[in-house]
Amino acid sequence: MTRPDRKPASRIWGTGHYLPEKVVTNRDLESVIDTSDAWIAARTGIRQRHVAADNEASSDMATQAARRALESAGVKPEQLDLIIVGTISPDMPMPSTAMFVQRNIGARRDCPGFDLSAACAGFIYGLSIADNFVRSGQARYVLVVGVELLSRLVDWSDRSTCVLFGDGAGAVVVGPSDGERGVMSTHLYADGSKIESLYIPGGGSRTPPSEAMLQNKQHLVHMTGKDVFRYAVRGLSGSVKAALEANAMAPSDVDWVIPHQANIRILEAVQTRTGIPMERFFINIDQTANTSSASVPIALDQASRAGKLSAGQSLVFCALGGGIAWGSALVRW
Repeated sequence: MTRPDRKPASRIWGTGHYLPEKVVTNRDLESVIDTSDAWIAARTGIRQRHVAADNEASSDMATQAARRALESAGVKPEQLDLIIVGTISPDMPMPSTAMFVQRNIGARRDCPGFDLSAACAGFIYGLSIADNFVRSGQARYVLVVGVELLSRLVDWSDRSTCVLFGDGAGAVVVGPSDGERGVMSTHLYADGSKIESLYIPGGGSRTPPSEAMLQNKQHLVHMTGKDVFRYAVRGLSGSVKAALEANAMAPSDVDWVIPHQANIRILEAVQTRTGIPMERFFINIDQTANTSSASVPIALDQASRAGKLSAGQSLVFCALGGGIAWGSALVRW
């Protein structure tokens, strides 16, 4: 966690995102499962989600977002000193998705890279690591990507989960701060006692791939919605308050909240608890659904390219996902 009593050592130099061309609307799902556009929208705020093409993998989406972030930052791939990819849907167990990204974008062959698994909080975790690498002098430019291909990890016959998720990737280039702008503090948390509330139980060493595993759908997302909702409201609002307290800021000092886009009701509850006006929350859940670790960087890039962000503004990022893992970051844009 960055010490809040120090000036920022790193800042976000550029942003990028990628969403697959295919769009699946709530009305499209009406012909597949017992649901309706009105039911989904009222309970989640979601109207549609993007779904990867059959020939697209997570690294393909991550590569597109990475290239756009590098272009935005004015940084060449060979200038990168580290690549971090947050994902729970990697191309394969080995090697890391970061290695595919390294090769695809033309980064140096000796540029280190790794994946991290913190579910929806993956980008926040990755940003914190990047900030510390720059702060320590071990890296000058770090690429942080959040990418998920969740359409292949949900049970499309389960209306309680399949309607929630979408595919996509977001990326940022983190480099040295040039003054007062940058990452002011990051705040990371986890609670392993809540693992069974949101997890994929099969496919690893505990429950290896098998015919029984596939029949029992253990390779897909399992979620206890009510529990996750409660944890999310408490965790997100608590982490936002922690970021404000660490930087001696009041809710009125926040220009934008760039939150994890999981459920509009969760965000409304977080708004009530934090006292930050809802009009300062950047919301895209109606168009993207929950893209897990890609959620925050996708929203950040969309907000930036829409001209909503100005130099010197205070931004708060927050996210919570399986684990349960969650966190926040306060950034001076």
